[in-house]
Amino acid sequence: METVVATDGPGHTFVETTIDLPDGVALGATLGSPEGTALGVVLFAHGTGSSRHSRRNRQVATALHSAGLGTLLLDLLTGTEDEEDRVTGRHRFDVAMLGKRVVGAIDWLRESGTASVGLFGASTGAAAALIAAAGRPYEVKAVVSRGGRPDLAGQTLPLVKAPTLLIVGSLDRTVLEMNVAARKQMVAETSLEIVLGAGHLFEEPGALDEVAALATSWFLRHLVA
Repeated sequence: METVVATDGPGHTFVETTIDLPDGVALGATLGSPEGTALGVVLFAHGTGSSRHSRRNRQVATALHSAGLGTLLLDLLTGTEDEEDRVTGRHRFDVAMLGKRVVGAIDWLRESGTASVGLFGASTGAAAALIAAAGRPYEVKAVVSRGGRPDLAGQTLPLVKAPTLLIVGSLDRTVLEMNVAARKQMVAETSLEIVLGAGHLFEEPGALDEVAALATSWFLRHLVA
């Protein structure tokens, strides 16, 4: 069942839905649509302690809608798993499981008729996105990581074929070092963009706007083409 819950601009809508995976897991998701026919769909894989309701990712999704792209904001954990994870931290770094769920969502999009899929990952969700991109090399056309942990994708990194943009804040020094090291393991086209004066969450004035602009440009260049 789908329910329209919000709009973020003329002709833009967010619709709540559920994605049923082959293993019986049901994940909450929010479909975002631009005005007119979407040029492609960007699937958002959220990071540790976040969800499809993330204000930061919704801001990026709104920018993508304005550029004619659709979005799918996906919860990688069920409600029960999320409650458990907040106490134990058991699931947040299980990137193999999270990547498998992103693959399931990609297949769901393809079955619904989506011709071109991009992935946007934040924190540990970036590792899940890269693992999924490696698993679906023909379906995933582009990947963007925001303050991500691509290093957690490990031996999967050289298998990624999709052009990948890594965005890191200049003040997020440890994560920046991890991104630099991970990039060296990748053979796909990659770019590293450093947002000056930004920390891990890009909460500084204008930082998230820069992330949204960089992501939009990358997806228009690689996803739409």
